[in-house]
Amino acid sequence: MTLQTTHPVDTSPIHADERDGDLDPVWRAVVAESRTRANDIHLPISFAFAERLCDAYPDADALLVRVAILLHDTGWARVDERRILDEGFSGDWRRADVRYEHERHGCDIAREVLPPLGYDADFVDRVTAIIDGHDTRPVAHSLEDSLVRDADRLWRFTPAGIALASGWFRLTPAEYCRRLRAEIIPELLTEAAVLMAEAELARSEILLKTEQLA
Repeated sequence: MTLQTTHPVDTSPIHADERDGDLDPVWRAVVAESRTRANDIHLPISFAFAERLCDAYPDADALLVRVAILLHDTGWARVDERRILDEGFSGDWRRADVRYEHERHGCDIAREVLPPLGYDADFVDRVTAIIDGHDTRPVAHSLEDSLVRDADRLWRFTPAGIALASGWFRLTPAEYCRRLRAEIIPELLTEAAVLMAEAELARSEILLKTEQLA
């Protein structure tokens, strides 16, 4: 069942929020990991969506959500990039071994970078519990887990996400937009994410002229 919210949902075009400077040390700790699989685009955009989701669901532990989404895909940096493209975006891509591998590596990276920055063991365990399975586990285990999963998907609805992912999946932008509407929106776990996705996709389809270039 989709998680409802009684709080306002911001569906305006996504942008950075000045309040996120508190996590600059974490961003700087994973610069190398941001260079694989367009993480330097995917992670900041997903992070911005995660902050909006936290606003819509204020009962969530916002720090946990923000740190988990920041680190969730860093593990791709430790997977061979050719395997990422060959296995992660073709066939039964949702169950590809590389997706499980990147989750395990992401947990390792979280355990490496967070303690030196002052995060305690309990917090690190909570972060890794979300990272481990965010792509492959069939259900979310908490509100925070749900928000991270939705933020991870929401970036796909932006022009940047469509441009990158359509290339990875060897689809045209119009074809990929149809996939987003048919397959990804139904996977979203929160009402706020559905509203954001629908608004973002509508803007992207107009901008990218997917009707004319179908």
